[in-house]
Amino acid sequence: MTGIAFCAGLSAQVGLKSVKQDVFAPDGGEFTPPQGAVKLFNEKDLSGWYGRRDISPRQWSDADAETLAKWREEDHANLRKHWQVIDGEIVNDGHGVFLATEQEYRDFEFFIDYKTVPLADSGIYLKAAPQVQIWDYTEAGGKWSIGADKGSGGLWNNSPGTPGKDPLVLADKPFGEWNRLRIRQIGQRTSVWLNDQLVVDHALMENYWDRGNPLPVSGPILLQTHGGEIRWRNIYVREIPTDEAVAILAKKSVDDSFYSAFNGQDFSGWAGPIDNYEIVDGTIQCKSGKGGTVYTEDAFSDFVVCLQFKLPPAGNNGLAIRYPGEGDTAYVGMCELQVLSDDYPAKLDPRQVHGSAYGMVGAKTGYLYPVGDWNFQQVTVKGSTIKVELNGTVILDCDLSKVQDFMGNHEYAAHMRTSGHFGFAGHNDPVQFRDIWIKRIEDH
Repeated sequence: MTGIAFCAGLSAQVGLKSVKQDVFAPDGGEFTPPQGAVKLFNEKDLSGWYGRRDISPRQWSDADAETLAKWREEDHANLRKHWQVIDGEIVNDGHGVFLATEQEYRDFEFFIDYKTVPLADSGIYLKAAPQVQIWDYTEAGGKWSIGADKGSGGLWNNSPGTPGKDPLVLADKPFGEWNRLRIRQIGQRTSVWLNDQLVVDHALMENYWDRGNPLPVSGPILLQTHGGEIRWRNIYVREIPTDEAVAILAKKSVDDSFYSAFNGQDFSGWAGPIDNYEIVDGTIQCKSGKGGTVYTEDAFSDFVVCLQFKLPPAGNNGLAIRYPGEGDTAYVGMCELQVLSDDYPAKLDPRQVHGSAYGMVGAKTGYLYPVGDWNFQQVTVKGSTIKVELNGTVILDCDLSKVQDFMGNHEYAAHMRTSGHFGFAGHNDPVQFRDIWIKRIEDH
């Protein structure tokens, strides 16, 4: 089975037409929202929106009630000076606070039309982080030296040279004409279509406010004002359910360079205590009260694995990385990557939470989908480094060769193993895994 067959089969399985809908077809005229989209602007007033100063989400959330109330009052007064509704359009004069949605969003599609003027500079903040860039793309605009010649729609605040920072094509319409944006964000994974052209393709959006951490799990959408009049209309959002998000992530991550490590029917190609596991509805599931590490017969040095998993309440399991074939993978393999629900009742060391290199490096928390929903995870192992992306967000990116502080002062002597098997380290709970795809990395 090839990666192409897998993707087609997955889309059919979950029945999601929107997974295949890589381009929403705007024509610049009347807007027909997709099924499930909610209108965010009633064309009469700014109900559902509020003025918000340009500060980080952490500053906003950490403010005490008195400070937050003061900011909201000041920002509302500022909003009245610079934002208005004229003829069914939101109009900003190029100054003042930003316009933010009252509601926060996790995985979503956002649709909006905008029209701006020469020399203007604007954008759209996602989860309160900058930004999908909107600006004057002409030489007269004076910003070709910082990328304006490439056009609008890019994730301009990404680091230089990273995917998504510059738009793939110049898609802006001439001044005086309406432009249409469609933005899809799942975790950090962001795609942007400008005037029916793909300008950002599933790129990781960086957290401008704190580059050492991923974007927040959720946050408001902000319309930026920056030096020139801009008008907005046809504003809609469609929240993406978890099953659709997983299907999109899988489709964008797995290609013909991967091969299927699990046929969905039996344990062909697997070894270890397979009697402690069972095949349930095309998934590998640890039997309740059983455990042990089952693993691929194939061994790997550097590799990428993509898979889906579902956790029961207080579910506990792990991914065996470069496992030698016997023993506790947390200590005899390169590591065990923890698979653990957020509602696990025990008090945990930060190096025990989901996605952690167990006992060595802790992962970022809060990015699992609710217990009982499927999650998508991609793990990249190169040399002594491990990167874990969960539901579109990078929650671990570490080099085990640099670890000096080990949990419980235990010696994880095998963490520099260079090859071994991939598997699942069951811990008595019926955690399920499916759609397991692996590719070898020849060079690093």
